[in-house]
Amino acid sequence: MLVKRILIGLIVGSLLGLVCILGAHLRSTESIDGWYLFAFWFNRFLMGFVFALLPTRLELKYKIIRGIILGLVVSFAFYSATNYHDFLGFIAGGLYGVILELVFHYTIKDKMDV
Repeated sequence: MLVKRILIGLIVGSLLGLVCILGAHLRSTESIDGWYLFAFWFNRFLMGFVFALLPTRLELKYKIIRGIILGLVVSFAFYSATNYHDFLGFIAGGLYGVILELVFHYTIKDKMDV
């Protein structure tokens, strides 16, 4: 079951990373370096991996709270490394944490889920 969770986390994290890259392009008024975009994508990819490793035995409301908090924590790594330039990208990390928690909650049903 853990391998399935990790695979789903990496796929969803990768897709969320592509959404971030698209959002960064749409919001930016100047050219964005490829390394910056890769780091943005990789942060979301890593977020998917981290969320895949979390325990599943929680009620949905606690998973949502955990998604917001841990999503912001993982996003803060990128946000602080870019000298605090993309606040919207940082805040999106909390939303993406919730999305990951909901994806896992509704797609992976193992005997430990409440």
